[in-house]
Amino acid sequence: MTTSFGTTTGTLTPTDPKIRFQSFTGLKSSNSIALTRNLRVFPLRFCTPTLIRAVSTPLKPETSTAEPKRSKVEIFKEQSNFIRYPLNEEIYTDTPNINEASTQLIKFHGSYQQYNRDERGTRSYSFMLRTKNPGGKVPNQLYLTMDDLADQFGIGTLRLTTRQTFQLHGVLKKDLKTVMSTIIRNMGSTLGACGDLNRNVLAPAAPFMTKEYKFAQETADNIAALLTPQSGFYYDVWVDGEKFLTSEPPEVVKARNDNSHGTNFPDSPEPIYGTQFLPRKFKIAVTVPTDNSVDILTNDIGVVVVFDENGEPQGFNIYVGGGMGRTHRQETTFPRLGEPLGYVPKGDILYAIKAIVATQRDHGRRDDRKYSRMKYLISSWGIEKFRNVVEQYYGKKFEPFHELPEWKFKSYLGWHEQGDGALFCGLHVDNGRIGGKMKKTLREVIEKYNLNVRITPNQNLILCDIRSAWRRPITTVLAQAGLLHPRYVDPLNLTAMACPAFPLCPLAITEAERGIPDILKRVRAVFEKVGLKYSESIVIRVTGCPNGCARPYMAELGLVGDGPNSYQIWLGGTPNQTQLARTFMNKVKVQDLEKVFEPLFYYWKRKRQPKESFGDFTTRMGFEKLHELVDKWEGPVQSPVRYNLKPFADKETYEAMEELAKLQNKSPHQLAMEVIRNFVAAQQNGKSE
Repeated sequence: MTTSFGTTTGTLTPTDPKIRFQSFTGLKSSNSIALTRNLRVFPLRFCTPTLIRAVSTPLKPETSTAEPKRSKVEIFKEQSNFIRYPLNEEIYTDTPNINEASTQLIKFHGSYQQYNRDERGTRSYSFMLRTKNPGGKVPNQLYLTMDDLADQFGIGTLRLTTRQTFQLHGVLKKDLKTVMSTIIRNMGSTLGACGDLNRNVLAPAAPFMTKEYKFAQETADNIAALLTPQSGFYYDVWVDGEKFLTSEPPEVVKARNDNSHGTNFPDSPEPIYGTQFLPRKFKIAVTVPTDNSVDILTNDIGVVVVFDENGEPQGFNIYVGGGMGRTHRQETTFPRLGEPLGYVPKGDILYAIKAIVATQRDHGRRDDRKYSRMKYLISSWGIEKFRNVVEQYYGKKFEPFHELPEWKFKSYLGWHEQGDGALFCGLHVDNGRIGGKMKKTLREVIEKYNLNVRITPNQNLILCDIRSAWRRPITTVLAQAGLLHPRYVDPLNLTAMACPAFPLCPLAITEAERGIPDILKRVRAVFEKVGLKYSESIVIRVTGCPNGCARPYMAELGLVGDGPNSYQIWLGGTPNQTQLARTFMNKVKVQDLEKVFEPLFYYWKRKRQPKESFGDFTTRMGFEKLHELVDKWEGPVQSPVRYNLKPFADKETYEAMEELAKLQNKSPHQLAMEVIRNFVAAQQNGKSE
């Protein structure tokens, strides 16, 4: 369907009388008077000659023209002059925080206002900044810049996120413009890292030089460029309107400007987004067959490159409707996996993506933000209706989904060949937090060898473009800083993830990042107690609230904060992240976790089928049976107490190790093995595997 528009008094209106669009006119309350008054005092340097209004949802001809209910954020967006006002004034005030409208608008610029929840009394405000790095690519210059900014203006740490970006915490309002402009001037951006628009586009972080991986990364870059805001608000606010333009492939420009099927707002500074942008955040991932390092099914759109037998890209399978966020005790909110939409030829992918985005833009709910993600639109409509509407914007029918091989989770830790003569090294970073000696050492290595890096969707870091001669010295210095070869890291830690939660996240209900180290040690202790081997592992993810930033609903064991020192337990995800977990128990106090873990792991050890993962085991057994086992649990059958002297020379050494282990909440055997592993790692000195 093609829709033509005319423009009158700054408002887009359709010339076809059969189609009516709701134009937003503001709140009908006393608040609207103040907001309207504020609209008249835009600084001239930020004004545009004509304020083009875009629409949210086309109204059906038979519906009433009464003003539909809209969330407060929709009003803020409409009256912001394309995400400028009042933020462009608030950042210059003397207060340590910004007002409510600006708090929402600054998200589009890649920042959240936070305060330290560990402190009582007067709130200590600061800002978290998040970068935009499609596919996790970070140039050498940008990494060194972020490292400097963390020390000069942050809390001295960098955090790698589950969407392949940096988060910089603790920036004061008075330093915001300095930090933002520094990032912009050093090959970086935070534009669209948060807010109601397309977020960072994921792609496999491994820098393989194969056709498949290079094409997936190129596609991710093009999608990110297609959906980048065009109205200049970001540069107006942070670098006084100075333009930092990068060349875009002509196919991106062509796809963005194309309005053959009514996807665009003609003459608007934001041809795809309009004044209202999207109803909520929007997430896209691109990958190649088998590689599920990106949690492909958790995204609003999942794009899978389809190749022929010669490895040449032919087109794309598209999944739609994934998303993790939910709200406790509201069963109408839920995590959801993406489902197949169809296949498109490789030349059509940008047009198909744009059609899906336009469908969500025009039909997604804007009255209640809990239900504004695209997964709720698809759940309400069903995939057939959703496909039909998208095809109207796309102008074509989707082809049938192509069959794909089984998905695998790939971490890319350790040393690998890139395919161009160079090596890359994947480093495990617990919960993505880079600080202390690790931060100092990483900077030295990255700066000395002029390395580019990539961030993985599992909060890890990849050092790229390493010459073979550098492998040995790099391995040595990294091991000395605790960045070990994955064989020396507890397998539980390798796949675990947690969100930041306390003290800075305003949504946190309980601990996540600060709590997971102890939780993993306790899980390891239970493994030992019930007889599971050290090499065995499960996927554990912990979040401080139900929003799901660490994707806990895909874990074999997910812990979701549901009260102070309390977690909701989710079971049933799979190691390759293709199955949704389900709620097993509510309100389990952190000190009582072993009462649930012990029977679950004990019976997994004894009743599993050959090579059956923990997640598959819990699904096969069924929650009713598992609840029965937990309720009746009285502990494993105890064998006679004896000293485990295998790692020790004598009883006295064992007893000394036991005392040290107690201080670290570990068993003597755990601590001994940790010491041995660290010693061996330090002695490796870069020797080949």
